[in-house]
Amino acid sequence: MEGMNTTLIIGIVAVIVVLAIVALVLGLNRKKSKTVSFAPKEEAPKELTQEEKSGNYQAQGGFSFAPAKAEAEPVAEPVPVVPVVEEAAPQAAPVEEKLNEHPEGEPLTDADVPPEAEATEESVAEAEADKIEAEEPEGFEELDEFEEAQEPKEPEEAEEAEEPEEAVAEEAAEAAAAAATVAEAAAEAKEETPVPAEEPEAEAEPQQQLDQIDPATGRIGRLRGRLARSQSVFGKSVLGMISAGDLDDDAWEEVEDELVQADLGAGTTAEVVDELRERIASRGVSSEEEARAMLREVLIKAGQPDMDRSIKAMPYEGKPAVILVVGVNGTGKTTTTGKLARVLVSMGHSVVLGAADTFRAAAADQLETWGRRVGAVTVRGKEGADPASVAFDAVSEGVNRGADVVLIDTAGRLHNSANLMDQLGKVKRVVEKKAVVDEVLLVLDATTGQNGMIQAQEFSKVVQITGVALTKLDGTAKGGIVFRVQNELGVPVKLVGLGEGADDLAPFEVEGFVDALLGGH
Repeated sequence: MEGMNTTLIIGIVAVIVVLAIVALVLGLNRKKSKTVSFAPKEEAPKELTQEEKSGNYQAQGGFSFAPAKAEAEPVAEPVPVVPVVEEAAPQAAPVEEKLNEHPEGEPLTDADVPPEAEATEESVAEAEADKIEAEEPEGFEELDEFEEAQEPKEPEEAEEAEEPEEAVAEEAAEAAAAAATVAEAAAEAKEETPVPAEEPEAEAEPQQQLDQIDPATGRIGRLRGRLARSQSVFGKSVLGMISAGDLDDDAWEEVEDELVQADLGAGTTAEVVDELRERIASRGVSSEEEARAMLREVLIKAGQPDMDRSIKAMPYEGKPAVILVVGVNGTGKTTTTGKLARVLVSMGHSVVLGAADTFRAAAADQLETWGRRVGAVTVRGKEGADPASVAFDAVSEGVNRGADVVLIDTAGRLHNSANLMDQLGKVKRVVEKKAVVDEVLLVLDATTGQNGMIQAQEFSKVVQITGVALTKLDGTAKGGIVFRVQNELGVPVKLVGLGEGADDLAPFEVEGFVDALLGGH
């Protein structure tokens, strides 16, 4: 009996030992399984950290293209993928905190847990961590569903924990690819957004206007319909009186009065009346047509058609021609300069504009606008800058560009202001250090009459006037000032203003002007 009891006891002890060993092995396996299930994460963090950085930072870079994205709507489609990476961030921290409570889970506290595991709320992560410790390993089977659905589920098996890591890595890669797509799309949108193509169109507008510049020839013919007031003097009053044929002294005095009021001036009027009396006395007048032809011949002769009215705008010795535009305030110097640029461009010349009127800020802006419309370069300085310096820079620019002509617009100044007139002389002297001033055009307002003549005389004393541009001729009844300017100054009228239009500036032609004065045929 005792032997049987001993054998039974030994067998029971052996069974207990075996069970203990089995239990110990199972316990170790369980612990080991828990450790092994997350052990790969110690190696994975290196790859996941790169993906995390690639995903997170690229996504942030994508968001930095918000302005471009706002302008290019297609970029907004892949953006929702990126928040998956950001929402996953809060989940990893709670999992780490719970795993830290396990003594053997210390290796699992690395911050390199996949960013996708951080997508859920902290409360959900804590509940799941409790379940990981409390439940059997079978519970870990649902971890895939948790990470895929991002909703609180029962824990998964530890053996299958490696598969979620692969899924996490794939999702991270997809997020990174999506972020890269966002960045590329945003970059493309940014390249398309600045719309640089519209600027050349704005620059192309002046080129379109170049084709619209009216021909320089034949413009004087427009005066026929714009000199109505002067026509009433020459084409009606004077022509009507001389058509009567045999005029007495009183009638000739009336003719003289009409011509003086038309601003022919005393000297020119006397010459015209004497020529008319001589021709009528020798030929006689039998009709208005003969009277018109006779008056036309006399006025053309008084207009000195043999004067050189060409504008010196041809370059020589590698330097451009220089035209200085001067005059008092309000005569239309800047406008005349801009219109002259159009005339020169229409004749095939390249032009550089110099905005030497630095006292009036609007003058430089106005001239630059004219230049832009005809495709000419405009050189300007700061407001209040030295006009001579700006003029010199304009000529230098013309030399560097190989331009045909440089037009310099000067500030308006009263003819009785000694300081300003001296400054004008300085402008010319400084410019001549770089190139010869070929033309000095004096801009006169045709409506000023006798005062305009005084201005012209004073300007002639400071700078040598080579030609006159007579503006506002269409708004006066005193068209005879053309004859007077030429007769008293000995300077030809080279340009006349016909109106406010961009092309309402014409080279002066005596025959065409006289025909416009007489009107009718």
